[in-house]
Amino acid sequence: EAVVNFNATLFGQTVAFILFVWFCMKFVWPPLMNAIEERQKKIADGLADAGRAAKDLELAQIKATEQLKEAKVTANEIIEQANKRKAQIVEEAKVEAQTERAKIIAQGQAEIENERNRVKDDLRKQVALLAIAGAEKILERTIDPEAHSDIVNKLVAEI
Repeated sequence: EAVVNFNATLFGQTVAFILFVWFCMKFVWPPLMNAIEERQKKIADGLADAGRAAKDLELAQIKATEQLKEAKVTANEIIEQANKRKAQIVEEAKVEAQTERAKIIAQGQAEIENERNRVKDDLRKQVALLAIAGAEKILERTIDPEAHSDIVNKLVAEI
């Protein structure tokens, strides 16, 4: 009887184990496998996204480097243009200064010429007055100022 009980117990445990395995395969295993597959898919997608992100980062770094190079080239061009414009402005200022200098010199020479002519006229008038004064002394008489202004003008014109 002890052997039969052992066999019946073993048989009962085997049936219970088979039922447990069947129950697990039918109801526990599929959701567990779905969860594992879903998790594997999420991990694979995450790794793929990480790979794409790494490539995108690398491309962004390359693009940033290229843009930085372009910006440096553009900045150098702007600096070069500014230097050319500066040289042009300096040259224009030199030309303008030389033109202004020539104009000031011409004005100065014109003023000198005008002053020279005025001094000559004054000198002529004084010479004419001295000549009249000398003539008066020689003649020992005074000429009427109204009469001698006509003579002075004629003398100035002749001198």
